[in-house]
Amino acid sequence: MSPAIVVAVALLSPLAGAVGCQLIRSPRVAEYLNLAASVIVFVAILRLLPIALHGPYTLLHGYLIVDPLGAWVLLSVAAVYLLASLYSIGYMRTLHTPARLHRFYALFAGFALTMLLGPLMNNIGVYWIAIELTTLVSTFLVGFEKTRESIEAAWKYIVVVSAGISLALLGIILYYWGGSLILGPTYALTWGTLRSVAPHLNPTIALTAFLLVFIGFGTKVGLAPMHTWLPDAHSEGPAPVSAMLSGALLNTAMIGIVRFIQVIDAVRLGALPQTVVVAIGALSLAIAALFITRQTDIKRLMAYSSVEHMGVMTLGFGFGGPLGVAGALYHMLNHSLNKSLMFFGSGNAMHAFRSKRLGRIHHVLSVMPIAGVLWLAGAVAITGAPPFGLFLSEFTILRAGLAGANAWAVFVMLALLVVIFIGFLNHFRAMYFGENPQVAAATSCGQPDAADRFWRVLPMWLALIPLLAMGLWWPSTLSHYFAVIATQLSGDAR
Repeated sequence: MSPAIVVAVALLSPLAGAVGCQLIRSPRVAEYLNLAASVIVFVAILRLLPIALHGPYTLLHGYLIVDPLGAWVLLSVAAVYLLASLYSIGYMRTLHTPARLHRFYALFAGFALTMLLGPLMNNIGVYWIAIELTTLVSTFLVGFEKTRESIEAAWKYIVVVSAGISLALLGIILYYWGGSLILGPTYALTWGTLRSVAPHLNPTIALTAFLLVFIGFGTKVGLAPMHTWLPDAHSEGPAPVSAMLSGALLNTAMIGIVRFIQVIDAVRLGALPQTVVVAIGALSLAIAALFITRQTDIKRLMAYSSVEHMGVMTLGFGFGGPLGVAGALYHMLNHSLNKSLMFFGSGNAMHAFRSKRLGRIHHVLSVMPIAGVLWLAGAVAITGAPPFGLFLSEFTILRAGLAGANAWAVFVMLALLVVIFIGFLNHFRAMYFGENPQVAAATSCGQPDAADRFWRVLPMWLALIPLLAMGLWWPSTLSHYFAVIATQLSGDAR
């Protein structure tokens, strides 16, 4: 099967789902249309992975690119889209908004479509447009519940992220201008073209452009200090939307940063760009550690965990080399699965206890025994503890850092991971084993029916099982896949 056909299937499925949900206007039909689209997308991306290994391929006159790096990001998007679509069936029914559910699923499928477009964009300007489209569509999902807090979070999200993305656009324009001094006033600004011309760019222009795009797309990724939108947007949107924002959306902006790191490496400016990337990754970990240890809101706790893990990924790509790239890519998929699990558990707890406050969530296992066990296992996994996948990816990134020029960041990363481990699990200790006389009143009306409980527990199992498998076994096929990506990222920079 050609890459063009697979890509067409992956993109047309959520588009058809979004249109169908809006036209049919039936909540039950809409949820299954969206679920069918997510299954088709996931199968198509699984088929695309081995095809992309022999790439890169360009499609639509060079506007689309299929390469191993993009396909790996698409895998994380497709996995989260499928899990969140399963979970939303049980979760969204409890919000008592049947008249608007078809709109939710239309937006949900449209959001997935915009995230699938980003990693496939070969023209850098069009990539910027795709990232901005993710913002526009997801803003309506963040504010879907129409509470004062959710609407405020949606406005903050679109203002802060759009401001950051505007800086990225300025950086792209600078790159184009720098290239025009070599290639002439008109040329196609593709990733390959920019990499090929990078060694001839004016160093000052190239560095300024890189800092702008790094800050701009770093805002979308949620890196500190540009992360201010993330805790509000992740905490106020419905739980399946939070999973999509954290587990999928952030990765579609991260791939842009990775591709620009490849460009700036080719300019050969020494260790400065790499040090900037590593420093921002370490700062993100530090900010996350401070807020995680003092957090009082369950979904904001998960949001700051996203800031932490985006920082870890940034450190991996900043350290570079085969180990750094492999660790960061492995971390990407593990985090996507793990954070989906954590937001699903948060949604279940919020429904059972009628509160997002950590202080009102107690004796979780007595209220939701199966989902509670899965959520607790996910909490252990998200802190990077063995035997789960995030332990292997973080250990690989630490090894990569020791071999590079920024070994200081390894010790900072290790210390902050220990702080986050203690602070994060301390919250779960209180929720699971703490005492609260209000717990009976808080949970008296919190049990979903059996059908809804099935839809809300199944995706937690589907996320946890691969997390455990990838912690116990790193397949050789993945090692080969990551090696190909690392070679392409470094080879084109020579």
